[in-house]
Amino acid sequence: MKKLSVLMAMAVLVLTGCNSEKSSDNNQFVVGMECNYAPYNYTLNEQVEGSVALDGVGYCAGYDVEVAQYIAKALNQELVVKKIEWDGLPVALESGEIDAIIAGMTATKEKEEGIDFTTPYYDSDMVMIVRKNDSLAQATSLQDFANKKVVGQLATNYDKVIDQIPNVNHLTPKAAYPDMVIALQNNDADAITAELPVAESVVSANPDLAIVKFEDGKGFEIDNSVSIGLKEGARSSELFQQIETALQNLTQEQRVEMMKKANQQAPK
Repeated sequence: MKKLSVLMAMAVLVLTGCNSEKSSDNNQFVVGMECNYAPYNYTLNEQVEGSVALDGVGYCAGYDVEVAQYIAKALNQELVVKKIEWDGLPVALESGEIDAIIAGMTATKEKEEGIDFTTPYYDSDMVMIVRKNDSLAQATSLQDFANKKVVGQLATNYDKVIDQIPNVNHLTPKAAYPDMVIALQNNDADAITAELPVAESVVSANPDLAIVKFEDGKGFEIDNSVSIGLKEGARSSELFQQIETALQNLTQEQRVEMMKKANQQAPK
């Protein structure tokens, strides 16, 4: 009888889970991000305005956290942030560990095969970061990086766009963005790819580095917008529609202020 009761209880749990739009408690909005990708998301030792305590040590803050807080408020739910490695985010979403990915992620064709993305919540230019004392700091086009060693982040557009550079020495991508910065500072790489807000945060914390912005028509051809990712099949759900509505109500002025705040609070 005990075994039968356990089986019946498991069946009820499975059926209940199948009818649920959210993977977490209905009073919580659980979001996954690296907390290692300033200014979108980063880890702090001390709490600041808008930051969220992590399960373990420290607090997560940044633009993604600001957006997640805004959406959680619209949902009338408590925001919970889970610090997860980049490659583990889609897996965590699929397994139900998190409700959404808000991690500076671009909706590529590959990712759309397993994730339902919202409309973008931020867009920016793709630039390069180089050593400040290098002649590349004066570069104005992709051609200037021909035959140079360039590194990007694994499984991101940062890595894919590198092949647009003629005769580039495309280095093996790094798993985490800080590793790219170290490779540049150690002269293992001549340049690293970056979105402009990320580059501004990196250079602010590392004055030995500089940002290269390209002249019109001489830079990368890439969709650099970032969107919120929900589990595949969620597009028709109430949760997806609520998040879309919240994003539609988020003005451009608010987005700019959120990014400004994220850059100011980022580790230096």
